[in-house]
Amino acid sequence: MDAEAVRRAAETPVQATAADLDEVARTLSDAFAVDPHMDWFMRPDARRGAVRLAFFRRMAGAGLHSGRIDRPPGGGAAAIWMPFEWLAAPTPLGAELKLLPSMLATTGWSRFGRLMAIRADLDAHHPMQRRHAYLWFLGVAPAAQGRGVGSALLRAANDRLDAEGLPAYLETGTTRNVALYRRHGYEVLSEHRARADSPPMWSMWREAGAG
Repeated sequence: MDAEAVRRAAETPVQATAADLDEVARTLSDAFAVDPHMDWFMRPDARRGAVRLAFFRRMAGAGLHSGRIDRPPGGGAAAIWMPFEWLAAPTPLGAELKLLPSMLATTGWSRFGRLMAIRADLDAHHPMQRRHAYLWFLGVAPAAQGRGVGSALLRAANDRLDAEGLPAYLETGTTRNVALYRRHGYEVLSEHRARADSPPMWSMWREAGAG
């Protein structure tokens, strides 16, 4: 992978289509392979790689259906943005029940409670008083990390949101990413944990036109 080419392409991202679903899922799965929260709630056995990929196929599918996915034209990175309206709508009980088998496959029985704790914690800390865009996931293929690809995707998204006058919100689980997002105008709202034994999470907010 030509990391510099990915960075240049990320400066003018395109919206993913259904034809890009497999590449987006693979990129995000690889990007989050060492994520502390994924490591905490995903099953610890030999199936982890497969269920992580399946997890991101579901996330990317939701992004295509209800939000937008920005990516360099040739792939190598992806950002899933979801609208405030999607977050505000309650999930019907039937839809939750349909998700149960895939959630159990992701965690195994021993870690299912961890996933539920993370979901509850994210819901509790997500500010819902104002309309905003939600950066659900942003990931860069490992071979292109550390080259400014994520920053290029963020700048393009921030320009779009500034033109719309729309603030943005995200969560991140590493201090390195906190510093990255701060450089792009995001400020920490809170630091929290799903449980006493879980990794920390930072909730961050960016006003339109900030940085």
